[in-house]
Amino acid sequence: MLLEFWQNFTHNLFKPLLLFFYLGFLIPILKVQFEFPYVIYQGVTMYLLLAIGWHGGEELATIHVSSLGQILGFVILGFLLNFLIGFLAYVLLTRTTKMRRIDRATVAGYYGSDSAGTFATCIGVLTTVGIAFNGFMSVMLAVMEMPGCLVALYLAARLRHKGMDALGNMPGEPGYQPVANVGPGAAGRPASGQRLDDENALAIERETEIALELRMHAGDSVDGDDAKSGAGTVALLREVLLNPGLYLLFGGIVIGLISRLQGLKVVHDNDKVFVTAFQGVLCLFLLEMGMTAARRLKDLKSAGPGFIAFGLLAPNVFATLGILISHAYAHLTHAQFAPGTYILFAVLCGAASYIAVPAVQRLAIPEASPTLPLAASLGLTFSYNVTIGIPVYIEISRAVTPWFPVT
Repeated sequence: MLLEFWQNFTHNLFKPLLLFFYLGFLIPILKVQFEFPYVIYQGVTMYLLLAIGWHGGEELATIHVSSLGQILGFVILGFLLNFLIGFLAYVLLTRTTKMRRIDRATVAGYYGSDSAGTFATCIGVLTTVGIAFNGFMSVMLAVMEMPGCLVALYLAARLRHKGMDALGNMPGEPGYQPVANVGPGAAGRPASGQRLDDENALAIERETEIALELRMHAGDSVDGDDAKSGAGTVALLREVLLNPGLYLLFGGIVIGLISRLQGLKVVHDNDKVFVTAFQGVLCLFLLEMGMTAARRLKDLKSAGPGFIAFGLLAPNVFATLGILISHAYAHLTHAQFAPGTYILFAVLCGAASYIAVPAVQRLAIPEASPTLPLAASLGLTFSYNVTIGIPVYIEISRAVTPWFPVT
């Protein structure tokens, strides 16, 4: 059994998709003079989200009415489980790290969400090894991205209520100052001597300063003006529900659903754009993500070994929890899910956000560090999941499946 596990693991570990990630990861380490154009990265991300959404929408249109209840229950289960994972992550960070509480809350929000990039990579791996999965999982991807935002907002609100200053320090933490003595724009800046390398992180740094000013003058105004607070709430809801990633993903789902209901099937097996090109575009995406992950590693120097251990070990805990709960749900409801569905669900539980929650953070939680959560989600968890994690989750799911026979 161990020999079979090792053979399957190593076979999945060196797929071309993952080799592209390794190739990109080595670029900053070897100091190769190469930069991935940010505009191309945006285009690649847009393509992957639309392709995943469109295919999922078409699959949704083929689902029989009798199965909708089971699928809806599974989607709700995914939402609640990621919500629980966010709080569990906060507890684990409290036990294993000495981070500020606001940074723990933000990192917990990242892990209570999911990762479209990890999901797309898992789809690529499953397709390569011939493991089928259900198309409605693209809807699960969109739904399970939201709990992390809610967890981070709730925990940050509690900390503010307990006296957190505008720099994000709590009473008793080093550097704590009354809010009145701190000027806007101080929160969210990197520590002295640190730099934010990629363009996306630089944008976060600039926008956190604007966000703090908006929060101080609008959403958290001293006079409690209802109109301004309402405007801040609307802006936050737009950031949660209408961030570019979710919008494109939901848009692709709706387009695929409507098209298939009209009898039009665009994403067929020999489709040149959304099927044949998917693997190639995903390779480019992983090349860029490998570069970004390697550059994020330096932000972990001040985080401590406990934080690093969390970023590498927590995905295994959360993914295994997802595998067990999804199999138990299928067993209890007699649902007939494809084998790859459990693996994708594990990936959604074990992944950490780097799109949705950062967007919410820059608007609503400017006190938190913009570098530490991304260092964990990209430098550690994303790197682990797309290299070692996915092959491990495949083997765990195979081992667990006989425990929950569908009757």
